[in-house]
Amino acid sequence: MVSVMDLPGAIQALERGLMAEAQGHATNMVKTHVEWDGSTLHAIGAAFPHEGFVGTKTWAHTEGGATPLLILFDSHDGSLKAVIEAFALGQMRTASASGVATKWLAAEDSTEFGMIGTGKQALAQVAAVVAVRPIRRIRIFGRNRERLETFAERVRQEFGIPVLAASSIAEACNGAHIVTVATRATQPIITSAMLSPGAHVNTIGAIVPSRAELTADVLARASKIVADSVPQARKLSRELIEFLGDVSAAWERVESLASVVAKQERRSPAQDLTIFKALGMGISDLALGVEIYRQAVASEIGHAFSHPKKVAPRLRSSPIQNQTTGA
Repeated sequence: MVSVMDLPGAIQALERGLMAEAQGHATNMVKTHVEWDGSTLHAIGAAFPHEGFVGTKTWAHTEGGATPLLILFDSHDGSLKAVIEAFALGQMRTASASGVATKWLAAEDSTEFGMIGTGKQALAQVAAVVAVRPIRRIRIFGRNRERLETFAERVRQEFGIPVLAASSIAEACNGAHIVTVATRATQPIITSAMLSPGAHVNTIGAIVPSRAELTADVLARASKIVADSVPQARKLSRELIEFLGDVSAAWERVESLASVVAKQERRSPAQDLTIFKALGMGISDLALGVEIYRQAVASEIGHAFSHPKKVAPRLRSSPIQNQTTGA
């Protein structure tokens, strides 16, 4: 999968998918999930009928790991087109969403970047911002100091940009034009006082109601709030649910990322904070997955498989089975 798509390519593929959504050519399936003992099972999907594809991605996020899979079907006859391992795809689709949001919502001359979190998504999140803005310095914070120092050195080597391993969230955010938050925080950790005027914030970690990254005063300052999926945000974003309530009129101030891409409007200098709330959506996975599938077919890579054959279910116990088991 990674041989046919890099992160800049993923950003381009996602923009095409979001434009298709804005034009009514793609439909998102609202994510569903269940939680148990600190773990979560997720299912998301989308339909691209104009492209001939529909699909779902599912995964169980546990302390022991996860095995995400994207399944593509033909939208015309329902036949199975592909099963795609979605480890790297998941990192790229999450990062590309931040890349697209940063491209259209952050000031074009942004040079200072603060990264909160050093987990599995962090490096791709840094790459997404670096891909769309002329970043000159990166400040990073993570709770584990040893892991933070290791991650900071990896970022230095990967991008050749000066990196500071910050001693606090406030230090990482101080003076930053762009801040990305990718944590598993269960209580808000980013406050208004930490953020500079005109900053853009990508918040990607709180994807279920049990988590939160932004305090209400951050949202109160926002000149623009954008979500990858507004219906999904109304269901899963605790920060926005608590801030906006359940009144539909209040939610009208939350724009979809697709509408931002369709408008092609750059940031106004008069704006204060801009917020991108990512929860993960099927259109992101399908936009990348369809392009990966096409590239794989064209390059003749991957493994072809026989399509499943329909067989009628057995409605009664088999006499042979009864003899064999002694039933």
